[in-house]
Order: sequence, then structure tokens, then C-alpha cells
Amino acid sequence: MDRLANTVRPYAWGSTTAIPRLLGVEPTGEPQAEMWMGAHPGAPSRTPRGPLTEVIDAAPERELGTGAVARFGPRLPFLLKLLAAGAPLSLQVHPDLTQAGEGYEDEERRGVPADAPHRNYKDANHKPELICALTEFDGLCGFRAPLEAAALLSALEVDSLKPYVDLLHAHPEEAALREVLTAVLTADPGPMASTVTEAAAACARLGGAHAPYAGIAHHYPGDPGVIAAMLLNHVRLQPGEALFLGAGVPHAYLNGLGVEIMANSDNVLRCGLTPKHVDVPELLRIVRFEAGDPGVLRPEASPDGEEVYETPIDEFRLSRYVLPEGGPAQDLTRRTPQILLCTEGSVRTGDHTLAPGDSVFVPAGEEAHVTGSGTLFRATVVA
Repeated sequence: MDRLANTVRPYAWGSTTAIPRLLGVEPTGEPQAEMWMGAHPGAPSRTPRGPLTEVIDAAPERELGTGAVARFGPRLPFLLKLLAAGAPLSLQVHPDLTQAGEGYEDEERRGVPADAPHRNYKDANHKPELICALTEFDGLCGFRAPLEAAALLSALEVDSLKPYVDLLHAHPEEAALREVLTAVLTADPGPMASTVTEAAAACARLGGAHAPYAGIAHHYPGDPGVIAAMLLNHVRLQPGEALFLGAGVPHAYLNGLGVEIMANSDNVLRCGLTPKHVDVPELLRIVRFEAGDPGVLRPEASPDGEEVYETPIDEFRLSRYVLPEGGPAQDLTRRTPQILLCTEGSVRTGDHTLAPGDSVFVPAGEEAHVTGSGTLFRATVVA
């Protein structure tokens, strides 16, 4: 079992205080957006035996287990993060496995450089993800019903939005959402910026259900993604609640601190709220134009105290333990690789005492017993 030293990524949308507060350190004044735990080549965790990527490469079956290697290959198939949003992230979707494979092969065949700003597919993998709130957490997830989106836009009384309102009323669900998103993202930038400015002022004036979009527009003035965001469900998670984001589901995180886990991929197609490349035709190929409830997840408790966040994919499995003072030791030994992350209190496993923000990598089959008082998240795979 190895204690992990993890990299904090200073993306501009990151909170300046949330991760330092959890770690019990002084803020630097700079954004601290994500702390990565795992073996992603972009920022692998460091162990006493070297970078976790090299530890796994040296003996994948010993570290990951024969079952996980047979199913997912000789690499850790998930990435665990602390995510701290101080401003909205880009509005985005992720491809499924087939779409990612096709997109990656096409860009490789066309010779698009791996670091090109207009490259969509960094790898051939999908990127389902789960975010679990540690604080109150705001996000956007999936499409509203077209009539609900029409009512939200209509209440703004912005003349240039009326064609979108009419489309949302006039077509079946999938066609309505597709046509309006396409129209918003392909609109002339000048008039669209004016529309966004007028809509943002109306959102600020109306408040209530419109208030989040005024906040988004404050960070991204004139961005068509502000109007696109109004087509989506706004969700406010309470601590312990989670969202699962599958392929093709448009989403954005707005504010808050959470534990995020995802398949080990960098494939993102952006819809707006970003200065980065937006490939509208490819985006429209990937988005699932289906309205529905965002589906807030609450953990399901098992008799041994493990609380599991159930998802339909196997590359990751996230659960948590809320350990009471003086409670019995929990046996977390598994035949799959694990990362254990403490987010509250003090937890002891093996020779390691974990404070909030501390984490360890547990190789497959390695004995792991946990004691203490606090909250511990467990990331592993289904194999």
C-alpha cells in the first residue's frame, strides 16, 4: 500500500479556497481546480516506489490483478479527483466507446497533431464520470423538456429568443432540441452576443430559476453557451449526493467541491462557456437529444457499512464509508486495485494515517483494514 502525492491542477475556473480548506493549508491566491489521484500520464500520482504509472507498468498483474488486466488492459482504468469549481466549467459532452474509436482513428488518419487545439479525440476511450458533492454543488445535466425550456426562455421577453421558443413548441422533442442547439451554436456571433447580454440582464432581474444563468453569463459574457445552458436541467446537489454523466449527455459543473471519478480518457466535445475549440458538426453527432430527469444518486448502504454509488459501467466503482468513533475495523481487501481517499476526520489503514485530502493506492489483493473516525471514499473497478 502506497501513500500518494498528488498534483493539483490550477485551471482558471478553480476555487482559490475549497481544496486548501479541505487540506488544512493556507490558500496561495491562485485557482486550485482539481487534485488528480491515479495513473493518468498527464499528472500521475507519485509513490515511494516512483510515479504510479511506472509502478503499474513494471508489474501490471501484481498491481491491478489478473481480472482487471484481462478486462481493461495493463493500466488503471479510472482517474479519481477532488474537483473545486469556483466558476462554471465548459458546457460539454463525452463520446461513447464506438464514437471515440471512430473519431480517434479518423483524426489519426488525417494526421491531426495530438496537441492541436482543434483536435477532438485524444484517445479511443469513452469518458463516463460521476461527481459526488462534498459541499453544496451546482451543475447542469441533460436536457429539459422542450416546453419547460421554452417557458424559461419566453419569460425573459427577449425578442431575438422568440424563434427558439417557437421551435421548442413546434417540433417533437428530439428535433426541437437539436434544431435549437444547432441554431444557437451557429448563430452570427455579433447578434448572439447582444442576445446573451439582454438575456443575462433579464435573468438577473427575474432571479429564481433564472438566477444561475445570470451567474454563468457573468463569467462568460456574450457566449452562446449561456443560451444553450438554459436548455439544460439545473441541479443542486447536497453533500453525499451524486450525478452520473453518461455518453452524449450535455453537462457543466458550476460551483462547489466534490469527489469525481471517471474512465481514464481526455475526450471532451465542448458546446460553449469556453474560449476553446467548439466543433459543432462533431458535437451534434455525439449529443443525445433526449430530455429527462438528471437522476440524482444517493448511495446505497450495505450491511458492512459500505455506501455504493451505483452506475452502469465497470471502469470505476465509487463508494464511501462514514466511520463512527470507536467503531469496528472495516475489511476493504479486494482482488481489484483501489484508491482510498479521506475527506473528513482521521482514518488509519496499514501504516498510514490519513487526514482530509490524503490518499493511498492499494494493489489488488493487498490486505486493507480501516479504522478511525471520518469519511473515506473508495475507488476501484468492477471485474
